[in-house]
Amino acid sequence: MNVQDTIRDQVKGHRVVLYMKGTPQFPQCGFSATATEILKRCGVSDYFSVDVLSDAGIRQGIKDYANWPTIPQLYVDGEFVGGCDIMREMYANGELQEMLGAKKA
Repeated sequence: MNVQDTIRDQVKGHRVVLYMKGTPQFPQCGFSATATEILKRCGVSDYFSVDVLSDAGIRQGIKDYANWPTIPQLYVDGEFVGGCDIMREMYANGELQEMLGAKKA
């Protein structure tokens, strides 16, 4: 299985997936810390997270998968939502809470 298959399985296999630097408990960059805080504020605690720092293949592969150059990256229901800035905007206008609360896992 190649990196793209692994990523596809992760994204399709979990309702909420966050590719980030570090872990939700110990984010390794400010953007990842912000992303985990936003998810927490939306009441999402059981999401699947992938530490891109521990796997160089995933770190590059996720950028190719979404054609998005930065990390973190959020996926909900198999769809790419965006990075930290988009999460922040969507949280501020209530879109993210609606998206994450629309369906209970």
